[in-house]
Amino acid sequence: MSGPVEIARGDGPIVLGLPHTGIHVPLAVEAKLNARGRELADTDWQIHTLYEGLLPNATTVRATFHRYVIDANRDPAGVSLYPGQNTTTLVPLTDFDGHDIWDIAPTEKDIFERRETFHAPYHAALQLELERVRSIHGIAVLYDCHSIRSHIPFLFEGILPDMNIGTNNGETCAPSIEAIAHEFAASSPYSTVLNGRFKGGWTTRHYGRPAEGLHAIQMELAQSTYLKAENPPWKYDTEKPSRLRRWLKDILEAIQDTALELAP
Repeated sequence: MSGPVEIARGDGPIVLGLPHTGIHVPLAVEAKLNARGRELADTDWQIHTLYEGLLPNATTVRATFHRYVIDANRDPAGVSLYPGQNTTTLVPLTDFDGHDIWDIAPTEKDIFERRETFHAPYHAALQLELERVRSIHGIAVLYDCHSIRSHIPFLFEGILPDMNIGTNNGETCAPSIEAIAHEFAASSPYSTVLNGRFKGGWTTRHYGRPAEGLHAIQMELAQSTYLKAENPPWKYDTEKPSRLRRWLKDILEAIQDTALELAP
């Protein structure tokens, strides 16, 4: 691994955030995980592959480290995204099924060091790219790319919809951007929800400041839409992704067109 973040710059108004596709775990951290933790089950498996090339002029900012090292989509102060609901923390202590993942739990010192070494550089890069894009167009849109298993009773009841759009109840982007994303997703063959269980993580809420020309929207995809199966070895399907990518491309292009219309 060359560093905690990988950047591919484009000249369009959209920045794709990829906080959970990385699988790098430093050896010293890996040694403290238990067998379950070392499976890295809660990765957003292959989501960078799914989005690759969909919007050629988009900028991509990807964390290379695994979320068990530290979660790039959590408040660095450790504040819960969903008070009163089951969720995972800045440095997760359990997996998405509520099971312990550590033989030796991280200390406050560990969390501080990981925040400085991994979390902070990722967000510094993301901030820089959003500012660069906004300087070109007068507007920037962070589209945060996520995926998750469609059935996780510890986190939510029932089966998750295929496409879960989050804007923190409309606070993180212009109404027209939210509306066009939801409209295109809802017109697809995939089940869709707006601000359901996933309303947008810390990244979306932190950067989404529409009054300043910074808009943010999260797309949480059910992994059943593009993986062969939602269990190891988490294989990328041979047919599902091409069907899904057509709709994701339409959504991204619609968001981009709408953003450029809003630009000053």
